[in-house]
Formats: sequence, structure tokens, C-alpha cells
Amino acid sequence: MPLTPRERFIAALERRPIQGLVPHFELVFFLTMEAFGKVHPSQRAFNKWDQMEEKERELHRRDMADIAVATAERFGHSAIFLHPNPNSLDETCRQIDLVREKTGRRYFLMLHGDATFGIPSGNRMEAFVFRLADEPEKMKQEAETRIRQALERAERLRAHGGLDGFALCSDYCFNTGPFLRPAMFAEFVTPYLAKLIQGYRDMGFYAIKHTDGNIMPILDQLAQANPHALHSLDPQAGVDIAEVKRRYGDRVCLIGNVNCGLLDTGADEECVESARYALQHGMPGGGYIFSTSNCIYTGMRLARYELILDVWRNEGVYS
Repeated sequence: MPLTPRERFIAALERRPIQGLVPHFELVFFLTMEAFGKVHPSQRAFNKWDQMEEKERELHRRDMADIAVATAERFGHSAIFLHPNPNSLDETCRQIDLVREKTGRRYFLMLHGDATFGIPSGNRMEAFVFRLADEPEKMKQEAETRIRQALERAERLRAHGGLDGFALCSDYCFNTGPFLRPAMFAEFVTPYLAKLIQGYRDMGFYAIKHTDGNIMPILDQLAQANPHALHSLDPQAGVDIAEVKRRYGDRVCLIGNVNCGLLDTGADEECVESARYALQHGMPGGGYIFSTSNCIYTGMRLARYELILDVWRNEGVYS
């Protein structure tokens, strides 16, 4: 009996061999206005949510779930990264239920679930680095608290049911390298990332670690934290999927490496070559999921995304 998209996605996460088309998903597909004439759920302002009647709220909930499902169906995604809006636990559970109601167990469902320190925003950056230097033990206590709270939330989601895993979306790196040098990363991030991932694993969830930028100086630490997959593998930052596959392809599933910058500014031939390179070096031995190196972001041409999907459908096939 053929595997469902969800089952194929899980097989790739577990680095099990599959036949047929390589699984595919995008962390976010923002072009919902161009594709469906609908504003993306995360871009809707619900500052009047509390004033809405329940009937109007339900219309919004169902419309957002419809967009998530329509995106997966139209573009061949095996997984859906949900964007609950508002982002309360109750509304998150409602979104899970609505998508499951519409699709059963056809798609892998995930939520954002990172709690580790990432690159701080510009107006917080100076204060953040001073705190690392001036009060390191307090920062470690804060890191521990953040992990505990994330796992408590995950436990409530596990009890509710319907969710498969988390995408851990704290960004650690610029194109030139990690924000924290490797020794500091090992002190303030890696132990807590490993604890978070192990906690998710213990609950039966899958954990996909996302970060843009040049991860090569901390690649060993990311792999040692034991995620099921690494997402982005950013070629704009010099991350070569062939090298990551050589070093850790037997331990972690790889997702991404199609240059999303080229989809915006490059020639068609460059986009095709980037997609082909990712497939050729990610597929061998299994444990690869086709994806861009970030997301399908606002302002990108939909035709460019459809171009790389043609490459995927024609060349991303296991015999």
C-alpha cells in the first residue's frame, strides 16, 4: 500500500529508504495572495479578536486551515508548518484539530518550538552580549527556564494529540558565521538545545532544527544535539549540502539547500542548477527532504517556485 505524504516525510526524517518522489515542504509559503487570493495567516492582524463574535472567529479559523491544506495539496508538500493566529494554546489546538478534520493523518503537522537563544534583535543585541559577559549564570538559568516552559507546552500539546513535531526556528548564524563563537555557543546554547530536543523525542515528537547562515563552525554541535533533521543548509552562506551529507548524512536528515536568493534575483538556469545540485547530493542513501534554503517569502515570483518544483518532480525520484 502506498505511503501517505506524512509517512514518507517521517521515513525521510528517520533516514529510511523510500521509493518514488523525494518528500518536499516549505517552512513557510507566503505567496497565498498570489496563489489563492488570501492573506497568509501569519500576516493577519487580529487586534479586534476579542471583539469578534464566535461565529466570525470560526470563519477565520477555518479559512486559515483551508489555506494550509490548499498549499500542501497544490504544491505537493508532505508536511504543514502551522501558523496559529492568535497564537494561544487554545487557538493552536483548534488549528491542529481543523487541519486533521480536513485531512486526517495525510500530512505531517508541526509547530514552531524553539526556546534557545538565537540572534537578538538589533535593539537588544548590546544588552544581550553584556549579560552573557556580566551575568553568565543568570543567563544559563534563563535558558533552563525557557526550555522547561517549552517542554511544558509540548506536554499539553501531546496530551491534546494530532501534532507530529516541532520546527526549532531560532537563528544562530549570519552569512559570515555564528553570532556566538563556537566556545560560547557550546556554553549558552548547545546543552539547552540538546535538552529541548531530547525532551521532544521522549514525548514522541520529531524535532527539525532550522537556522540560516553559515553553520559550518557549529555544525558538529548542532549534530550532537541530535535533531531528526537540519533545515536551511544555506548556500548563500557557503553551506554545501555535499559536505554536510558527507559528514553527518548517516546521523541526521537534511532539508533544504536550494538557493532562495536565486529564486528572487538569479536566472532561470541558476535556479534549476541549484535545485538539481541539492537533489543530486541530498538524495543518495535517503534522509533528504527537498526545500529551499529559507522559505517562499513575500515578493518572490510564484513562477520561480514552480520552476524548481518541475526539477523536483522530474529529477527527485528514487528508482
